[in-house]
Amino acid sequence: MELFADRAEAGESLAGRLEGAHDPVVLALPRGGVAVAEPIARRLGAPLDVLVTRKIGYPPSPELGVGAIAEGGEPVFDHTLLRRLGMTPESVADVVEEERHELARRVRAYRGDRPPPALEGREVIVVDDGLATGGTARAALRAVRAARPAKVTLAVPVGARETVESLRREADEVVVLRTPVDFRAVGQWYAHFDQLSDADVLELLGKAAG
Repeated sequence: MELFADRAEAGESLAGRLEGAHDPVVLALPRGGVAVAEPIARRLGAPLDVLVTRKIGYPPSPELGVGAIAEGGEPVFDHTLLRRLGMTPESVADVVEEERHELARRVRAYRGDRPPPALEGREVIVVDDGLATGGTARAALRAVRAARPAKVTLAVPVGARETVESLRREADEVVVLRTPVDFRAVGQWYAHFDQLSDADVLELLGKAAG
């Protein structure tokens, strides 16, 4: 299966599948999702903002996500995984508190004192650069849903098939370009998958605003 050259190319390809959206707001999951979302917002003539999320890691092995939290939302846990690890949501309360602080820091870094966009009654397109386990996307979609939008669309260039199917219950529509059988990681489907910095995110947001 052909690789996306980079996140911008992936966003251009996704934009063509989203042109029927009516006066949408585009929300990107930083950092990688912002580079995908910028060409989408530009093509649709839509405002672009961030929806900051944080993974809740398993304390002995933080790269293993047992849940996630999004700004404006409550923690969303993988209860099956927690049970398998012999844990409960209360077991990771300290991790959740740490991630709340980091989430607030990133919101300030990306948005400053500007309020988040009003979502009630609007079409909202949530964008990320790919779906592996889908934990952060699930938290993001639930936070958006709580704001009572008219419609919620999740748009990603690539994702694991099981994850994509599970998230169809969280969004009104899921737009995904590729669901490869041999999915192992998001980055394997991009020729260039550089890590973005906070400065990169701010540059992309400024470009969309301009």
